[in-house]
Amino acid sequence: MPQHALPILVTTEAVRRLREGQERIHACVKRLSDEQLWHRPNPQVVSVGNLVLHLAGNVGQWINATLGNAPDQRERQAEFDTPAMDRRALLDRLDSTLVRALEVVRGLTAADLERSWRVQGFQESGLAIVLHVVEHFSYHVGQITLHTKLLLAIDTGYYAGQDLERKG
Repeated sequence: MPQHALPILVTTEAVRRLREGQERIHACVKRLSDEQLWHRPNPQVVSVGNLVLHLAGNVGQWINATLGNAPDQRERQAEFDTPAMDRRALLDRLDSTLVRALEVVRGLTAADLERSWRVQGFQESGLAIVLHVVEHFSYHVGQITLHTKLLLAIDTGYYAGQDLERKG
């Protein structure tokens, strides 16, 4: 594989994984009632709605502001403190953040991925930032999925129609 192909592979896969997570979030949020969307079983557990706000904040800060060279407007604690809001506005916030983030990620060069960036008090390479965001996003999509399964007693059907027992 030519050296210049690796940045394209990394950014293409990051975009694919973020889109996959976005689709899963939409599927979960659409299934939940307003009460379930903002339900916190105890003060230590974040609601699905607050997790969505948190993901929009994280992606906005790490990708859009840092790698996209935009002002950092994030108010992290508000992501956890915001009370119930309209589900359409919630998903619009996530989606608009991701539209910009996917543009930024697609435009990253090898030099951008190798460069050192300052974000949220950390010094990270561009590659580390992309990996962090994809990992962090996936982690919280898993939490959102678990909330949905617990609240609704359902199989989300993410892999419906696929033979997951197939080898190779």
